[in-house]
Amino acid sequence: MPHKSGFVNIIGNPNVGKSTLMNALVGEQLSIVTSKAQTTRHRIMGIVNADDFQIVYSDTPGILKPAYKLQSAMMKFVEAALDDADIILYLTDTVETPNKNQDFLDKLQQLDRPIILAINKVDLSTQEKITLLIEQWKGMMPKANIIPISALHAFNIDTLLNLILSHLPEGPEYFPKDTLTDKTLRFFASEIIREKILLNYHKEIPYSVEVEIEDYKESEAIDRIRAVIYVDRESQKSIIIGSQGRMLKKVGTEARLELEQFLGKKVYLELFVKVDPNWRNNEGKLKRFGYPL
Repeated sequence: MPHKSGFVNIIGNPNVGKSTLMNALVGEQLSIVTSKAQTTRHRIMGIVNADDFQIVYSDTPGILKPAYKLQSAMMKFVEAALDDADIILYLTDTVETPNKNQDFLDKLQQLDRPIILAINKVDLSTQEKITLLIEQWKGMMPKANIIPISALHAFNIDTLLNLILSHLPEGPEYFPKDTLTDKTLRFFASEIIREKILLNYHKEIPYSVEVEIEDYKESEAIDRIRAVIYVDRESQKSIIIGSQGRMLKKVGTEARLELEQFLGKKVYLELFVKVDPNWRNNEGKLKRFGYPL
């Protein structure tokens, strides 16, 4: 039996469930998931292997019109995902209107590769509305294979996988068969900390924050991690720390517990907060944090 392999890149607007779908397809919690828009900032790969295939999925930031250099860098991840995809998995949901970002949809239609259009969150709609949505999308994206799913409840995920496999080209493996992702433990540690910030703070705070792992020491019994939370302003630093350090301690405890579950061992986590004005428009800082320029 010939071996199949390829890059299946998940693209769509913010908050349609791309990270939830990525985790469902890979079977692991690789992308952080919250109800806030712009949760995903990087391109995160998750790799699914079998004897006769290898699928390299990519979770990407939500499509937006950049307001500062950080968002411009995020959109470069999306552009790269369009360029190197063997299959484009465009994710929408039952809430957003089909003609949102029409220019981007027109661009998709001009690409010469398979497009799978998955309509997520069908558990929040009715069969009648879903049927109408499918017809709307057929009119707008005639080249696409359209499938209704619920990533959260794993509805139609097996059918989606079979559809992906039917379009996957023949080819060799791109990564060793035991590889799950292209990201490092440092990356996942920073993402888990950032997820706790997204969940515990409101308004502009989560979007003004970047997490950098300054030191990561592994051992058999315990990993020791020192992380810095960067913010734009002193007022944001005070909010992150909270009265008598309570909020920072809460974030640290929640992050440590999830890291211990993720790593399967004890973790000693130190968190510090630093003010770095306008880091979101600083090309040097963005490059250091792993964003393309």
